[in-house]
Amino acid sequence: MAVLRIPDENLTIVAPQLVALHLGQVGIEYERWKPSHDVAPEAPAEEILDAYRDEIAALKERGGYVIADVIDVRPETPGLDVMLAKFSCEHWHDEDEVRFTITGRGIFHFRPQQGRVLALEVDPGDLIRVPRGTWHWFDLCAERRIRVIRLFQDPAGWTPKYTDSGVDQNYQPACFGAAYLRQSFPAN
Repeated sequence: MAVLRIPDENLTIVAPQLVALHLGQVGIEYERWKPSHDVAPEAPAEEILDAYRDEIAALKERGGYVIADVIDVRPETPGLDVMLAKFSCEHWHDEDEVRFTITGRGIFHFRPQQGRVLALEVDPGDLIRVPRGTWHWFDLCAERRIRVIRLFQDPAGWTPKYTDSGVDQNYQPACFGAAYLRQSFPAN
């Protein structure tokens, strides 16, 4: 379950409906999917995509996405530091960024044109849709592991377009420790 922080207000939100509400106010969609879907998180990509075919089909219809894939990032991924450096600087894309977390954790920071920076730690079962043009950056959590389903509107995918604002350097890239936060701030 996602944990949303608003660092400039020292505010932490763990209730899924409140996470969705706060993100929705800046145009970001958040929802929970069944994390296991009776398929092992380490299953081949084809099995993962097949297990979630109905959800993926609904997303494709809703957002005009034409392709879905699975990306698996681990500490031993070749060129991991170079790849992460591309996404840990504030950027935006010409198309939506859609991610469903299968395993692992990561943290997205969003900087709306009007408003405060939001930091969202995603866990298995979290789905986010970041609309095109949204300023954001991404980091992995300490274990440097995440596996996600990605959806694209353009089969060629997307490339980051950097804002060069430097604002990303003002926010902690580390994750919050979602299990601890959920224990300390129950969702009920």
